[in-house]
Amino acid sequence: MNNVQSFSKALSIIAVLLFFNSGFSQEASQQNPENNFWKNVQFGGGLGLGFGSGYTDITIAPTAIYNFNEYFSLGTGVQYSYLRQKGFFKSNNYGGSIIGLFNPIPEAQLSVELEQLRVNLTYENIDVTENFWNTALFLGAGYRMENVTIGARYNVLFDKDKNVYGEAFMPFVRVFF
Repeated sequence: MNNVQSFSKALSIIAVLLFFNSGFSQEASQQNPENNFWKNVQFGGGLGLGFGSGYTDITIAPTAIYNFNEYFSLGTGVQYSYLRQKGFFKSNNYGGSIIGLFNPIPEAQLSVELEQLRVNLTYENIDVTENFWNTALFLGAGYRMENVTIGARYNVLFDKDKNVYGEAFMPFVRVFF
């Protein structure tokens, strides 16, 4: 009986020690994910400025992605664009996007991006206003060099009659820091 009691006490002490050790390691790992989280986040996006004779085009599109590992990343972005051709039209577009990136090898990047933009378009010469939502689903591929990717994407939901973009196919340069 004495051996059984000693064994039970030893087992109880080991169980308590394992429990406390597990509790402390979870506490430490709960602190590490926060630190590791920000180590896996990259920021980037786009900034576009275009000016001409009576023409203005300004775009701001910040993006943030989370790198799950060296192959997969997921992120989100916001976008605002102002476009005006003096005497013809002006447009304010704003919205957001979700982007998924896959890097099968370090030099190649495949992407899927769902973008939703609110379009406020005014034709100045005929005093007509259009307000609509534009949804785009871009499939892309590019050549990646460290934090820069150069490639092209294709909008599979492109509708030439009701779209913000003039073409379904468009080049891109993606930079993340």
